[in-house]
Amino acid sequence: MATDRREDWRDVGAADELARQPVSEVVVDRTRLAITHTAGEFGAISGVCNHVGGPLGKGFLDGDYVVCPWHAYKFHRRTGEGEPGFEDDRVPSHDVRVVDGRVQVRLAPKTPRHKKPHAPHPLTLIKPRGEEGGPPRDAPLRVVGISTTVMAKDLPRESTSDFLLGVALERAKARGAETRLILLRELRFRACEGYYSKSERACTWPCSITQMDPNDQLDRVYEAIVGWADVFLIATPIRWGNASSLYFKMAERMNCVQNQITIANRVLMRNKVAAFIITGGQDNVQGVAGQMLTFFGELGCTFPPFPFVGHSRGWDAEDMENNVAHVERSEELRKGVHGLVERALDLAHVLIEHPVSHARVPRGGRKAHALAPRGGGEPAGE
Repeated sequence: MATDRREDWRDVGAADELARQPVSEVVVDRTRLAITHTAGEFGAISGVCNHVGGPLGKGFLDGDYVVCPWHAYKFHRRTGEGEPGFEDDRVPSHDVRVVDGRVQVRLAPKTPRHKKPHAPHPLTLIKPRGEEGGPPRDAPLRVVGISTTVMAKDLPRESTSDFLLGVALERAKARGAETRLILLRELRFRACEGYYSKSERACTWPCSITQMDPNDQLDRVYEAIVGWADVFLIATPIRWGNASSLYFKMAERMNCVQNQITIANRVLMRNKVAAFIITGGQDNVQGVAGQMLTFFGELGCTFPPFPFVGHSRGWDAEDMENNVAHVERSEELRKGVHGLVERALDLAHVLIEHPVSHARVPRGGRKAHALAPRGGGEPAGE
């Protein structure tokens, strides 16, 4: 006779042991549960968060709410309901009892899972060039320039990388391209908070920060380089032999783009052309370029021949005001930037007519080991 799951009580552990901590994760027949104990009372809800399947049983209590350790979504420890204002977003709750010093949970949930409908995030609606909803294949090329130079807004200064980026965008316009300029220093965005370090699946697209914080402005960068642009030009000064700190702050937040390849074999940036402008009073142009080429290559970008313009007057050139004047007067650098833009635009035209980047890539040789299937409980959700 089949088991009546309404009476399917299962032993999940000794009461005195489970009472030692406010939240415990237990797995019964591949069903993950979050067992709570506070004020002498046990509670049991699903151990799978509604957001992206985070482990509620590894979270913590905030009053009567279990807080997911991945993205801090909250669910009532007995009813499974979301926190005030989000009650319609709830995880299953389960009957729980103590018999002879053992905690028992009824596996059949007494309340169902319910995900409150949300409008799709705009970043999930991006359509590539040539696809329905995207720009036509024959529309003008789109070029975005991204400045990573840091400076005080109320005390601006000359910037060699910004100057050459301006030269580049002027040339792109002269070629008939649409252009945008993004100054990272004018955007307010949080640093990467390391969700990937909790779990590869905790790093989401769109970025978890972007989803949770409507005031975070890095969505403008995501929209530009994942969606809008065919070509993007990244300009950076050299700071102690590296790209600027603002560049790395942006790059760390781009992990959510690369991570989609890791967890879903999904390439978000296809047939995109990247090129770089690297200037500074100190040397190590090749080192900075090497990092940038590797990073954007791992995002799926393609590079034109000779993909960067670099300028440095060396370690001992401390007369920075002369460095600025040198760059602004240099016809060689201006011609070099013009050539960089020409090569990038030419390659973008080729990629539109003959795409070489695909929605998926073989894992062997870059991310060779597929992730183990998720086990234990309900699907993670969207």
